[in-house]
Amino acid sequence: MIDPATRAKYTSTIGIECHVQLSTKTKLFSAVANDAREAPPNTLISHIDLGMPGALPVLNEAALQLGIKAAFALGTPPQRFSKFDRKHYFYPDLPNGYQITQFYDPIIKNGKVTFTFEGTQKTVGIHEAHLEADAGKSTHPAGKDYSLVDLNRVGTPLLEIVSEPDIHSPAEAKAYGRELQLLVRYAGVSDASLYYGNMRFDVNVSVSKTDELGTRTETKNLNSFRSVEKAAEYEINRQIEQLEKGEKIVQETRGWDDAKQKTFSQRSKEEAHDYRYMPDPDLPPIELIDEMIAQVKKSMPAMPNDYRTLFKQIGLDTAVIEILLDSPKNAVFIKSVYDKHDASHAKRIANWFVNVITASESAAQFENKADESSAVKLSQMVADKKLSSSAAKEIWIELYAKGGDPEKTAADKNLLQVSDEGEIAKIVQQVLSDNPQAAEDVKQGEMKAIGFLVGQVMKASKGKANPALAQDLIKKQLGL
Repeated sequence: MIDPATRAKYTSTIGIECHVQLSTKTKLFSAVANDAREAPPNTLISHIDLGMPGALPVLNEAALQLGIKAAFALGTPPQRFSKFDRKHYFYPDLPNGYQITQFYDPIIKNGKVTFTFEGTQKTVGIHEAHLEADAGKSTHPAGKDYSLVDLNRVGTPLLEIVSEPDIHSPAEAKAYGRELQLLVRYAGVSDASLYYGNMRFDVNVSVSKTDELGTRTETKNLNSFRSVEKAAEYEINRQIEQLEKGEKIVQETRGWDDAKQKTFSQRSKEEAHDYRYMPDPDLPPIELIDEMIAQVKKSMPAMPNDYRTLFKQIGLDTAVIEILLDSPKNAVFIKSVYDKHDASHAKRIANWFVNVITASESAAQFENKADESSAVKLSQMVADKKLSSSAAKEIWIELYAKGGDPEKTAADKNLLQVSDEGEIAKIVQQVLSDNPQAAEDVKQGEMKAIGFLVGQVMKASKGKANPALAQDLIKKQLGL
């Protein structure tokens, strides 16, 4: 472990390359389904994916439109001129012997990602983002002396987003990754699922005692924000340790062992000339016209910062807002409630999403099945004092998991609150009669005792009495 004084001598610099899988129905250059998550190996392939002689790629226009959307999400217009190149390397899971990418003229240049980090606003520049076709997947069965190749992912449309080296701490790298995920998800560019590998990070790290950048390493294929943070942290410490011993840093590609929380050497880092880039002769350049750019820009949905502004107006805490943003569907749900009803309903339902769903494993495993009208109806029942807040949370968990009518659910669970003044007045009278000392304490100004009496009313009513009404009636019957 590097001591803080030694670490303080060095400046850490981090750049991140992020691959996101575009949410198209078909692949980038072939009319084959794009979702390979549950597909048996080598079933989502065509002659184009297999690199058959004479097979010609045809660009998926939907992927191009998502690339334009990504540009606007990253705060920059798309490049009017872009084109595809061939990146040559030889792996068993790359049938063509080259990957189609955009090396010389990418669709996005000079974007940015702005986010709040440790209470201040931080901006990370985007050097470029380019469209490219994914390779296949090699698997290595444990204990076997062979590998298997699955070509289902060959040709999957990716957008590789390359940051500037503007990040200077592992925690900052993690925050950048999360904000980038929010941007591409809210723009509809990608579902950016870390679990399914639809968003993967390559983290470049260097350390230096001067203003000049040090020799960097690249840790590839990180699939969680935590691994981004921990891999960067490990590399910073490892590189400082080596330099302190008088050793040189080797520019190389490294992997991440999550179990050991360590990076490990994979191969020396290739340079651009090693890939023998050349323009793809089968794909014409892309020239975007004004009408297409304007049409995509007009279709851009509300983005994370739009929701942050709205949710602050509703009165939600920052922590609640950030948890809500992790689910675009839930954020859209709350915005719709606010637009069609009012802030009080939106705030109450938002807090149910965050405070109840995130705390309940049984509810969190389901997609939200509560419709908007049911959620608002439940919120109105609380406003009308037909339900206590705790009872409403219990009903919300069921609505979220199963759907249904909140009033019927409340009746079935015997949770409807009694707000009949005459009925509660009789219970209050009996409680005061049974607890004369507490009643006297309240008369003498000992207001803590009123909580005890309200509790007794709730107990006698089996939790159905409206507690606010019970307290008012206690005061009234005691002449206060």
